[in-house]
Amino acid sequence: MRKLKIDEMGRMNAEEFHVAEKMPLIIVMDDVRSMYNVGSVFRTSDAFRVEAIYLCGITAQPPHAEIHKTALGAEETVNWKYFPTAMEAVEALHKEGYRVLSIEQCEGSTMLQDMQLKPGKYAIIMGNEVKGVHQEVVDASDGCIEIPQYGTKHSLNVSTTAGIVIWEVAKQLLIR
Repeated sequence: MRKLKIDEMGRMNAEEFHVAEKMPLIIVMDDVRSMYNVGSVFRTSDAFRVEAIYLCGITAQPPHAEIHKTALGAEETVNWKYFPTAMEAVEALHKEGYRVLSIEQCEGSTMLQDMQLKPGKYAIIMGNEVKGVHQEVVDASDGCIEIPQYGTKHSLNVSTTAGIVIWEVAKQLLIR
């Protein structure tokens, strides 16, 4: 097997990306500390044509060299918006008809493999690397999704979690 060259992959350019149909998914980053995590989520969001990323609280905003280091330019293709708090983002999303799901370990959470999405608009909330999604945001969410884990650690890296969940959402909303 021969690896494909970049010009053989048929990827769209930034202008085509901006006008292309997007997956009806918004990623909300609730006080995410690491700019590398932010950049990585931008890059994954570009790969799956996520509608937008909402950066909340202390989450860094582009332009920034550390975000760019992992985003590799996706911070210029994926739409983003800043909110002072994730609660404000959740309120705005609900007003626009989005179903909001926190990615968190909660009583009564739905395991990712059991998640069944109906056609519609969704937002997923990714929490702080140490404290997770704020409790008030969990309370305001329409549900919680949990990724099962079988080792000794109680959580995954934010950007890893985002990639896993975005892939599952894409499988259900785009790849049918």
